[in-house]
Amino acid sequence: MKRLLRWTAAVAAGLLLAGCGGSSDGDGGGEGKGADAASPSAAGSAPAPSAKPPSSLTSQRLDWHRCTSTGNTTAPSDAWRCATLKVPLDWSRPEGRTIGLGLIRSRATGGDRIGSLLFNFGGPGGSGVSTMPYFESSASALHERYDLVSWDPRGVGASEGVRCRGDRETEAAAAVDATPDTPAEEKAFFQDAADFGKGCQKATGPLLAHVSTTDTARDLDLMRQVLGDDELHYFGISYGTELGGVYAHLFPEHVGRMVLDAVVDPTADTVGHAENQARGFQRALDDYLESTGQDPVKGSRKIAGLLGRLDAEPLPTSSGRKLTQTLALTGIILPLYSESSWPRLTGALKSAEQGDGSQLLALADEYNDRDASGHYGTMAHSQRVISCLDDKQRPTLAETKRRLAEFERISPVFGAFLGWDTAGWCHDWPVPGQYDTPEVGAPGAAPILLVGNTGDPATPYEGARRMAGELGRGVGVTLTWKGEGHGAYGSGSDCVDSTVDAYLLKGTVPRDGTVCGG
Repeated sequence: MKRLLRWTAAVAAGLLLAGCGGSSDGDGGGEGKGADAASPSAAGSAPAPSAKPPSSLTSQRLDWHRCTSTGNTTAPSDAWRCATLKVPLDWSRPEGRTIGLGLIRSRATGGDRIGSLLFNFGGPGGSGVSTMPYFESSASALHERYDLVSWDPRGVGASEGVRCRGDRETEAAAAVDATPDTPAEEKAFFQDAADFGKGCQKATGPLLAHVSTTDTARDLDLMRQVLGDDELHYFGISYGTELGGVYAHLFPEHVGRMVLDAVVDPTADTVGHAENQARGFQRALDDYLESTGQDPVKGSRKIAGLLGRLDAEPLPTSSGRKLTQTLALTGIILPLYSESSWPRLTGALKSAEQGDGSQLLALADEYNDRDASGHYGTMAHSQRVISCLDDKQRPTLAETKRRLAEFERISPVFGAFLGWDTAGWCHDWPVPGQYDTPEVGAPGAAPILLVGNTGDPATPYEGARRMAGELGRGVGVTLTWKGEGHGAYGSGSDCVDSTVDAYLLKGTVPRDGTVCGG
C-alpha cells in the first residue's frame, strides 16, 4: 500500500541515489537513530514554539565534499557537493541530541548571485539528494543566479532514513487486498497495517515522534541560517507545497521568493484529501480515455470490470508473479502522473485485456520502487511515518464502510482503493497524529506564487486557490496551467516556465489568477 501523493513519477523512478557521507564541522553531535536520544516531551503533538536554536547549530560550518555513490549507483558530477547538517532531534529541546540531514548543492553558474534556492520534490519521503541533480536541466536558468540546494528530510534516505520492513515482508504485503471484500480480507488488511507500524517503531525508536512536517519546517529555517541566507528562497512541489505553507506560517518574516507547484489543499483532512485525489485521478483518467477516442464513462466501466475480474483471479505475467487487483490499480495510477506516459497505459491495458499482466505489473513495480531482483526502495516507509505523525484523523472500519459508496460515486475506478486507504494507512499507529489540517496562515509574508494544473491527478488544481485563501490576503498569488500531469514547471509550458523564472529571478509577481493555456 502506498499513498498517491508524490512528485512526477517519471523523474522520481529509477534515480541514481547519491550518498551524503561524512559529517559537518563541530562537536559531532549524536547522529544516528540508534542514539540514546532524549525522550520526546510531547510525542504526537506539534512542538510548541521553541527558543532559537543554539549558536552551536546556527554557526556550524558545513563540510562540503564530493558526493559518493551508493551501492551500484553512480555519484553526480563534480559540480555537486554533499554535506551533513546537524539539527535537533527534538525541536522542543533544541540544545539536546542532534541528528544529521544529508544536503546537496551546486553553486550558481553565473554572476549576480541571488542566494540559495532550496527544493523539496514531494512525497512525503522523496529524496532531494537523489533528485536535485536530475532536475537541474529544468532549472538551468535559475541555476545561473542561485545555488541549487536540496536535502533528504528527517526520516528519508541520507537523513536517518527509515526502513520498517524487509523486502520479503514487503513482497508478502503486496498480496494483501487493498479493497477487502470479506471479514478475512479485512482482518489481513488491518493486521498488515498494524505490523507495518510496529516495524517502524522498532526500526526508528525516538525518531518516530520527530519526523513531522513541522519538525522539517524548523530544520528548513536552520538550513537557511547555516547557508547564510537572510530569506528563504524555496521551490516546493507536491507535498513540498504543504511544507512551504507550514514554513511560511512559522517564519513569515523569513519568506523570500517561494514557488509552490502542484499545491496540496491545506483545508482537507485525511478523508477530504482522499476524496480530492479520487476526483483528481478520475479526472485524469477521463482525459486519458478521451485522448484515445473512448467515452470516459464506458472506458472507466471497462477498467473497473478488469479490476473486478483480477480481484477474483489475478493474471499471469512473464516474471512468474501474479498481477493482483491492487497491483493493477497501481500500474494504472503511475502513467497518469505524466501525459507522456499515457501510451504506456494504453499498451498495458490492452495486454491485460488479452490475459497478460506483465506490462501493468512493470508499471506497478516502478511506482513501488521495486527492482528486478525484488529489492524495494524505502520512499513508502518514509512517506508513511511522516504522514501518520502529521495526520490526527484515524477513520474506523465502520466509518470507512459508510463512506465507500460516496468514494465509488466520485470514482468508479479509484474510489474504493482511496476510501479503504483512509482506514488502513495509519491504523494502530504507535504515535498519535498532530493535526487535522496543517496551519499555513502567513499574514505579512512576501507574495508566494502558487502554481496549479487543471489536469493534475494527485493534487487537483483547486488546492492552489484554497492554499491562497489560507495563506492570507496579499500572500498567495495563483497561476493556473491548463495542462495534464502532476506539476507544471518544466512540463512543456513556456508560459508557466517564464512566469516562474521571472518571479524567482527578477521578483516579478504575476497578476493573481493568471492562466496559461495548454
